[in-house]
Amino acid sequence: MIIILDFGSQYTHLIARRIREMNVFSEVLPYNAEIAEILKKEPSGIILSGGPASVISKGSPACDDYIFKLGIPILGVCYGMQLIAKIFGGEVIKGSLREYGKSKLFVDKKDIFFDKTPKSFNVWMSHSDRIKTLPKGFTKIAHSENIGCAAFANTENKIYGVQFHPEVVHTEFGKNLLNNFVLKICKAKRDWNLKSFVDEQIAEIRKKVGNSNVICGVSGGVDSSIAAVILNKAIGKKLVAIFVDNGLLRKEEGERVKTVFQKEFKMNMRFIDAKDVFLKELKGVVDPEKKRKIIGRVFIEVFDREAKKIKNVKFLAQGTLYPDVIESLPVKGPSSTIKSHHNVGGLPEKMKLSLIEPLRYLFKDEVRIIGSKLNVPDELVNRQPFPGPGLAIRIMGEITEERLNILKEADWILIDEMKKSGYYYKVWQSFAILIPVKTVGVMGDERTYESVIAVRIVESLDGMTADFTKMPYELLQKISTRIVNEVKGVNRVVYDITSKPPATIEWE
Repeated sequence: MIIILDFGSQYTHLIARRIREMNVFSEVLPYNAEIAEILKKEPSGIILSGGPASVISKGSPACDDYIFKLGIPILGVCYGMQLIAKIFGGEVIKGSLREYGKSKLFVDKKDIFFDKTPKSFNVWMSHSDRIKTLPKGFTKIAHSENIGCAAFANTENKIYGVQFHPEVVHTEFGKNLLNNFVLKICKAKRDWNLKSFVDEQIAEIRKKVGNSNVICGVSGGVDSSIAAVILNKAIGKKLVAIFVDNGLLRKEEGERVKTVFQKEFKMNMRFIDAKDVFLKELKGVVDPEKKRKIIGRVFIEVFDREAKKIKNVKFLAQGTLYPDVIESLPVKGPSSTIKSHHNVGGLPEKMKLSLIEPLRYLFKDEVRIIGSKLNVPDELVNRQPFPGPGLAIRIMGEITEERLNILKEADWILIDEMKKSGYYYKVWQSFAILIPVKTVGVMGDERTYESVIAVRIVESLDGMTADFTKMPYELLQKISTRIVNEVKGVNRVVYDITSKPPATIEWE
C-alpha cells in the first residue's frame, strides 16, 4: 500500500483516490502518525500531503523525520515538499505573491518521475511559500512560470517533492506523475481488488456480529443502500433496516425505498415517521453546522428508541465513506473544518451501539462498482449523491414545512427534466436550492414578491473538485419556466456558475 500523511489539504482524498485507480491500496494517516503504526502497514511508499499551514511559522505541523531513514520512497506535495526542504536544511521563504490556479511547468531534468510527460504542461498551484535554497543532495527537476523550483529530487534516497498538486484534474499528466511514483519508484503491487474487499467485509461482519442483531439506517441514497445490501448478504434477518422519514427527503422518496428494499431484496425493514420531531428541533435554526449536528443528534436518538424495541441489538451500521472519514475526523490534523458529515460528525460516542461501517475505506465510485456487482438496481447505483442532512442544507435560512414543500416541488421538476433530457446520468450532481430572499416579479398583470430558486449542476470525477455544467440554454429555460409556473411561491430561477474550488458543491 501507499500511505498518505495528511497535513490538512482539502485534496488529500484525491491523492488516495488516484492511487486506488491504479489498483494499489492507499490509506490516509494523520501527519503525526507513530512510526510503529506506519511500519505495521508495510507501505511501499509515503506521500506527504499539502496543507494550509506555513513551514516557516512557529509550531507548524511536522511528521516524525525518522520516516526518511526507513528507506521507503517519499513524495512531498506542496506543503509536503516545503517540509522536506526544511527538514533537510533547505531554505523556505515567504513568497511575494500567493500563487493559486493554473501555471505552466517546465521540466528541467528528465527523471523517471516525469516519464511519459512533455517538457512543459499546465499544473495546479496553491501556495504562498517557496523554496529559495535546495537542501544538500537534492536537484531541481522542474520550474514554473513564477517559481524557480517547482519540483526536486534526491534520487539516491528516492525522495521527491512537487510544489503543485498532481492529484487534481486541473494538472495535466498528473495521473502520469503519481503513476510513475507509485509503480516505478515505489514498485507497488497492483493487487487492490473490490470483489475481495466485499468478501472480506462479509466474513468480518459475520464474525463481529455473531448472534447479535444489527440496525442500519436506509435513506435511499447510494451509500446507505449498498451498505445495507452487504449486511443483508452477510447476516440476513439479523439485520433490521430502518427508514427514518425526517421530512427532509425528496418528493416520494419513502415509497421508492419501500419498493426497492422490501420487494426486491426482501429486507427486514421498519419505517419511522419522524417528520414532526425533526422540524420541531430545527425551528429557527439557520446556521448550517447547527443544522447538521441537530439532524445527526435526532437521527441517533430515533435509532436509540427503535433499538430498545428490538431484542439483542448491539450494532448500528452506517454508509460512511472514506472521504467522510478524512474530512470529519482528527485524521485531518491541522486543517480547518469546511463542513462536518452527517455520518461521522462526532456522533458515535453519543450512541449506545457499536458501529459497523462496511464502506468506510471506499470512495463513491468504488461503492457504485460494488453495487453493480451485488445486483443493486442501476437507478439506485447511479443515483446522484444526496447529502445526509437532506434538503435541510439546501434551504438557506430557517426550515419550515412551507419552505420544504417549495423546494421539494422545484427539485422534483429539475430532476424530472434532467432525466427526460438524458443529462441526469451525464453530470455528477443536479439540485435546487431555496434562497432566503424574495424578489419582485410580474405574473399576468399582477406584481409578485416571491422566493428565488438557485439551480446547481456540476461535473466531477469524485466530488473533490467540480466545474459547473455548460447546460443547453433551451434546457435551462425549460427548467426555469416549469419551476416558476408550477411551484407556488417562486418567481425567479438563477443558475450557479461557480466551480469547486473556490466554492463547494453544496451551498451549506
